[in-house]
Amino acid sequence: MSLRERWKTERLQASAYDYAVQNRYLSRLGARVLWNYDITHLRQNIAAQDPSALTLDIPCGGGLAVGDNPRHIAADLSWTMLTRARRKTATLLQADIYALPFPTATFDACVTYNGLHCLPDPAAAVAELARVLRPGGTLRGTTIVRGTSRDPLIRLMQRKGLFGPSGTITDVRTWLTAAGLTNIILTPSGAITGFTAQRPPDPAPGKIGTHHPPPSAKVD
Repeated sequence: MSLRERWKTERLQASAYDYAVQNRYLSRLGARVLWNYDITHLRQNIAAQDPSALTLDIPCGGGLAVGDNPRHIAADLSWTMLTRARRKTATLLQADIYALPFPTATFDACVTYNGLHCLPDPAAAVAELARVLRPGGTLRGTTIVRGTSRDPLIRLMQRKGLFGPSGTITDVRTWLTAAGLTNIILTPSGAITGFTAQRPPDPAPGKIGTHHPPPSAKVD
């Protein structure tokens, strides 16, 4: 089974992962023990999202970053994750991060938390997220990176078919730069690096941030 198909179809694994992530005690303990990561950074990152921005959240998992906001489009390849996210929002979409069903320059913001290290081609995913960003829009996320004391655990996850090739902090910067993004900020914590980057704005900044109705994206 390919890495993509595993994350798309596995139910028990997805449910167990989401349960741990949603539980504040387990997520804090797991992040610290497994990845030497202070998960407070992730929660602060999520809290800093602009609720008025039309936002694409992929992979949304069980909806950690999702609220009852019709301008926040939660997408994932896994039906199990979308079913769990349904508890928090009805604005859901099953989508492939490599081929997003949106026109270029659709979203004010894209967020991708703890997902890139699970992908076979994270650089292609970043490029596709950059494509659907409007000029001046922001990409925000986190990913597990190689080059820390947790490399043996990363290799174990790769052997089990749970992680893709992952990347180093330098690779993350390269993915963002190659996608045409600027104003890159990387915030490493243990084996996890947070990142923000911006699609360069248009010469006419008055056109940025024009409010459009969110795309129709509901799971029936």
